[in-house]
Formats: sequence, structure tokens, C-alpha cells
Amino acid sequence: MQEKLNETVAFLKNEGIENPQVGVVLGTGLGGLVSEIEIIKAIDYDKIPYFPVSTVESHHGKLIYGIIRGKKVLVMQGRFHYYEGYNMKEITFPIRVMKLLGIENLLISNAAGAINLAYKKSSLMLITDHINLYPENPLTGKNLDNFGPRFPDMSEAYSTKLNDTLREISAEKNIQLHEGVYVPVSGPNLETRAEYKMIRKFGGDAVGMSTVPEVIVARHMSLPCCAISVLTDECDPEHLESVDISDILASAAVAEPQLTLLYTELISRV
Repeated sequence: MQEKLNETVAFLKNEGIENPQVGVVLGTGLGGLVSEIEIIKAIDYDKIPYFPVSTVESHHGKLIYGIIRGKKVLVMQGRFHYYEGYNMKEITFPIRVMKLLGIENLLISNAAGAINLAYKKSSLMLITDHINLYPENPLTGKNLDNFGPRFPDMSEAYSTKLNDTLREISAEKNIQLHEGVYVPVSGPNLETRAEYKMIRKFGGDAVGMSTVPEVIVARHMSLPCCAISVLTDECDPEHLESVDISDILASAAVAEPQLTLLYTELISRV
């Protein structure tokens, strides 16, 4: 793993990527932040050593280096998922690369279903905690001692400082920002009525298929992170309606400008 990481970092530095301050992971249908970047370099994932390749239609598959609000950023335009057949170490490999390149904060976004029925589609939810239902963990196997401890603490999985700043920004900009617990599942199928009921009883407010592996690895490396879900459908088991990817993308598009505003402003303040 360390040799692969070193090779990838060396490749990216040779491509001109130097000292990025903020890393960003953009989820399904959430590429609007790219329009805010003064792009210095964009590299397709398949050109980067040991990077997986995004196979999801709505994920562009580019690593973008540039400037937002005076800060150097490294943006993953498209992420990797367990349901694509990648293991957790492959999914989180880019997060370790970004840390080695120098990022000091990690901002994550995703599309998720609203389990909390008070939250409506096309609204935003700040993730304050999670319940991990993945069958695999990115930290299994030999510990990478140079990155972090064998048993990393998760009492503050999501940075209090970053979350507080996002609350301030949302109040200033009059953006509704719900808060809640995110529950990841392996996918790719959406959940059954009974599964939605179970997740709600567990204490989940939103359900998705990403984010938590990246957060676990970030915490392992003591990398402060935050995450916002765009709620793209309402998971009411008693009134469940069929939904497909076009519905999810349409709902994400409605909320995307607000997410972009929150994160561009956050980047300027960190």
C-alpha cells in the first residue's frame, strides 16, 4: 500500500499538483462546485496510477486541482462505491493520496434518501454522525502505523469546527440545513419498506451508499472532515413511490447551488 501511495503521489506532484489545502469529494449529481474552480490541472482517473475508475454514469471521473476563493483545492469529481466491485481500501485510496499531498480539511458530499420524514427531497442535511452498515471496513488488515493508530477514535467522526462553521454560513445565507445521522448500505439496489423502517428505528435520518469509508480513513489520519447529504427522495415506507436515477439527479440539481454556496464559503474560511 505505501509503495503504491508513494508512486501515485509522485506522479501527481510531477503533474504540477502541489500543496493543496482542501480536499473535496463530489457525490452523485453534485458536480456544480467545479464551475467555481479556477482550474490548474484536471486528470482523468484512468491516467492516475492505482486509482480506481468510476463506473457510475453520473460520476465524471476526474481529479481537479485549482483554486477556490484563494485556496488551493483538490476535487474528486466522482467517487467510487462498494457496489461497483471495489474493496474499501481501493475506495479510500484517493483520500490517503490527498492527505499525503497536503490537504488539511476534507469536504464530502453525497446524494441520500430521507429517512426522517420531516426532511423533504432537494433539501440538505449536515451529517453529524453515522451508523455503519457496510460489511467491510477500510482499516481491516495490517495497520498503516505511519498514518494512524490501530484503533482510531470515532467520538468526533465529523469535525465540530467545520460543522459549526457550516451552521454559521447556512444562517448567514438563509440556507436550510437539516442535521442528522447518515446510514450507509452496500447497494446498488434501493431499500425495501422493511429496511427503511429498520433504519429509522436504528436512529438514521438519511440512507446512502457512500461517504463513511472516506470518513473512517480521514479519522484514521487525523484529517478533519465534514459531509453534507443532498436528500434526493423521501423514504416513507407507508407511502413509498418508485424512484430511478433520473429522479435522483433531478432532485440533486435543485439543491446543488445551495451546496455549492455552502462549500465555497467554507473553503474561504478554513
